[in-house]
Amino acid sequence: MSDVRDTLKQGLAQLREAHVPSFTLAAELLLLHVLGRDRTWLYAHPEEAVSTADAERYFALIARRANGEPTQHLTGKQEFWGLEFEVTRDVLIPRPETEHLIEVALDRLAVRELRAGRKQTLTGEGLQIADIGTGSGCIAIALAKELPRATIFATDVSRAALSVAQRNATRHAVSDRVHLLECNLLDGFIHRAVANAGISVVGAQHAAPLLGKDTPHESPVANHQSPFFDLIASNPPYIGRREAATLVREVRDHEPEIALYGGEEGYELYAGLITQAAAHLKPGGILVLELGHHSLPAVQPLLDAPTWTNVTVTNDLADIPRVLGAERT
Repeated sequence: MSDVRDTLKQGLAQLREAHVPSFTLAAELLLLHVLGRDRTWLYAHPEEAVSTADAERYFALIARRANGEPTQHLTGKQEFWGLEFEVTRDVLIPRPETEHLIEVALDRLAVRELRAGRKQTLTGEGLQIADIGTGSGCIAIALAKELPRATIFATDVSRAALSVAQRNATRHAVSDRVHLLECNLLDGFIHRAVANAGISVVGAQHAAPLLGKDTPHESPVANHQSPFFDLIASNPPYIGRREAATLVREVRDHEPEIALYGGEEGYELYAGLITQAAAHLKPGGILVLELGHHSLPAVQPLLDAPTWTNVTVTNDLADIPRVLGAERT
């Protein structure tokens, strides 16, 4: 039987030898997961004994991490916007850079309120928001926590992903305001505004409410009605399939392809997404999109139309263009 210090030291050595990125953090997180402790306890009790059963569980996880499985899949969780989210192989692991999307969305909503002469303290009262391609639900749930009186619709083509998002929404006590719909982009919403705006949305279809949450009579989709959204946010698949060989194995081999690849080049989904957003946003409504590393030159021109104004680009901490924002005229 070994103690905490020696167990962690062995785990670190194995991950270092396997050239695992951020091996120190991975070794710590896996040991915390096995022991059910926090980091403060870990370093305050280096001589605490680790049972044989816990050591076996730990080194089994270390071996899987050394073989390329993401730490988040082994622990089943990832932090985003100060909240802990369940993650599985069915959803994209939330990334820190996606928090810029939340920041831009909240900032632009606040500026809109200021221009309208309303109070700057945002509660989200009366706001209707859409999160397209919700995955784990991290964007929708973070916005729901920041805007406690907003109503949010979150869509995804993957029912398995929506099941994860449902559990996360329940965990964070926002399931009454985050409505999950199984559909592609915004195809599940049919609105008279599509015709009024002169915009053709190809392939519009009914959405399947998740897990029977909405009855046919209660569902806005079943009633052929869609709210005009105040905000549409999306972190769409934006990696090009031609880039697959360049991805680290943790991403390439373990995260869902449907959430990674946006086409051969990576930016193919944006045109349809922006067209649908134009049809479903209120005048003055806000669109915020996460961008891939090389997406900006292909995507920004799509917002040059008279439909859009106040187009902004926000860089992430690595100075990569990360969030594209615009306002519906």
